[in-house]
Amino acid sequence: MTSSSTTEHAGGKTDLAVWFGGMSVACWCCCPFWLLVWVFALPMGMAGLVRGVIEFRAAVRTQASRSRATAGIALSLTGSGAAVAYVIFVGAHPYDGVL
Repeated sequence: MTSSSTTEHAGGKTDLAVWFGGMSVACWCCCPFWLLVWVFALPMGMAGLVRGVIEFRAAVRTQASRSRATAGIALSLTGSGAAVAYVIFVGAHPYDGVL
């Protein structure tokens, strides 16, 4: 029986950790409406982080390359970290209606 990481690479599927992490970072770079972006970037980044840990453990078990899992974890941490930092910033600096 083959492992899930071998099946994914043989089938031509992309690594989900890299995809989720990349999308969470791309949201911050491409959309200027950060008040809306963090709502999408945080769950995508967290999903990429969880998936990256799963892929990393599978790569360690099968002694495969861990570079994609590590890249997915790094991208996910960047996107999620930016979302958390933005929420903390907005919470600490509430809008009082004065421009």
